[in-house]
Amino acid sequence: MSKNERGREKRPFLFAAHCYCIFAPMKRVYPKGFYKSSAPAEAKSLKSSVIIPLGWVIVMWGVHLWSHFTNSVFSKYGIYPRTLSGLKGVLFSPFIHGDWSHLINNTYPMLFLGTGLFMFYRRAAYQVLLFGTVLTGLWVWAGARESFHIGASGVVYVLAAFVFFSGVFTRNKRMMGLSLITVFIYGSMIWGVFPLKDGVSWESHLFGGIAGLLLAFIYRQEGPVKKKYSWDYDGDYSPIPEEIWNPDFDGSDQKNENGNPEQSTVYVYSYKPGQTVEKKDEKGKNKE
Repeated sequence: MSKNERGREKRPFLFAAHCYCIFAPMKRVYPKGFYKSSAPAEAKSLKSSVIIPLGWVIVMWGVHLWSHFTNSVFSKYGIYPRTLSGLKGVLFSPFIHGDWSHLINNTYPMLFLGTGLFMFYRRAAYQVLLFGTVLTGLWVWAGARESFHIGASGVVYVLAAFVFFSGVFTRNKRMMGLSLITVFIYGSMIWGVFPLKDGVSWESHLFGGIAGLLLAFIYRQEGPVKKKYSWDYDGDYSPIPEEIWNPDFDGSDQKNENGNPEQSTVYVYSYKPGQTVEKKDEKGKNKE
C-alpha cells in the first residue's frame, strides 16, 4: 500500500477526531430538559465561531483552484527572507500552497482549531489570529533559509500551540481536555519544527509554535478560567464579605475617601397607620 493510499484511509478518522476535538469540551452536566432551551444558543455560538476559519479555508481553496486551472505560479508571493519584496509574503503566504496534499493537510486543522479558538477564546481570537500570522511571518522573513516559504502551516502551529498552552496556563478542565485532544491528534507536529525533511518550511512551524506559546501566555486571562473557591485564596483575602462570615464584624475598619473610619449609620423604621415613616440615625436624629 502506497503512502498516499494510507493517507486516504486515515482521513475519515482524522475528520471524526477533529469533530470530537471541537464538540467534546462543550459537554456539560445540566438539569433534565436544559438542552432544549440551550440548543439554539449553542448552535448560534458554533455558527458564529466557524465563520472566520471557514472563510480562511475558502480563500485558500480559491487561490489554489485559480492557480490550478490557470497554470499560475503564486509561490513568488510567498515569504522570501531578508528581501524587501519578500515582505509581502507575510500576508499572502498563508493562502498559497504547493500542491493538493499540502492544501488538504492544512485545511483540517485550520478549520477545526480555528473554530475552537473562536468558540472558547472569543475575546482574544482576532488578536491571536492576526498577531500570530504577522509574528510568524516576520520571524520567518528575518531568520529562515533563502527560499520561498508558503502555506498556512505556520498559522496552524500558532493555533495548536495556543490551544494547548492556554489549557495549561488556565488550568481549566475543559480547556485542558481540549489541550490533550490537540496533543493526541497533532502530537506528531512536534517533529515538524526540526529540519528533517527537504522542501518543508520547518522554520514556519518552529516560529509559529513559539508565537502560539507567547500569545497563550499574554492572553491567559481572556479564555475560560478555572473556578476559584474561598479556600483557594491565600492570605487574609476572601471573596465573601466579612459581615457574612464574621458575626463580630461591625464595619469599624471601613474607611472613606479621606482615609478616616466611616461612621456606620443605623436606619430605624417605625410605622403606624396614618403616620409617615421616620428615619433616624444612630444618634436619634430624624433624617429627611
